[in-house]
Amino acid sequence: MTFPDETLRLSYPCPYLPNRESSLEYFLASGLTFEELDELLSSGWRKFGTYYFRPDCPDCLKCIPLRIQTKNFRPTKSQRRIIKKAEKVTLVTGPLKFKKEIFDIYGIHSKNRFNKESNLKEFYHSFYEQSCPAMQSEYYLDGKLIAVGFLDYSSNSLSSVYFIYDTEYKNYNLGTLSVIKETQLAAAMGLDYYYLGYIVSENHSMAYKDKFHPHEIYDWNSKIWTAEASAG
Repeated sequence: MTFPDETLRLSYPCPYLPNRESSLEYFLASGLTFEELDELLSSGWRKFGTYYFRPDCPDCLKCIPLRIQTKNFRPTKSQRRIIKKAEKVTLVTGPLKFKKEIFDIYGIHSKNRFNKESNLKEFYHSFYEQSCPAMQSEYYLDGKLIAVGFLDYSSNSLSSVYFIYDTEYKNYNLGTLSVIKETQLAAAMGLDYYYLGYIVSENHSMAYKDKFHPHEIYDWNSKIWTAEASAG
């Protein structure tokens, strides 16, 4: 693949902060290698399906890319309690493979978390039109699939594209559990980073991303990743 010399731009109401306009630069791509994906992730790009994007908002740099240092990651006391509570939840990983039960979970998650109706075509395009090395993580409790993570796989990292769960099992803190398990998976694979997407300090629903240490954040101006000190 040759990265485009120019990207397209799209503007729409900001999904993270009220009364703001959001702008993205984006391009479409397929067939990316492990190394090409790593280059994009380390430059702040994210993706769904073949659609690659990053924020390009005038006078606003609040969407900050965050990645966990996998080999130094240690769960906090509260995260260890989550691990213990979910000790019967098992993780199975493998290549992207569509299953009706996964779409059913997506529908439950979308409706109960965001009051949004699910669309099969949109779902398939976002998560199963593979444009780079990718995999999925499946979480089971007593043999029942209760959550699924969609992951991209670069030469030096795993990247969380999206995570869905059956809200009937929300007491297991499956979102936090998935970050812990997938960060540990990346470390076991010999990868240095687990990308968690963007964090916006003023958006409380994204605050959980700051609770995994040690992590690094990306400076859009200097284009440098900076390590954030552990909370202890």
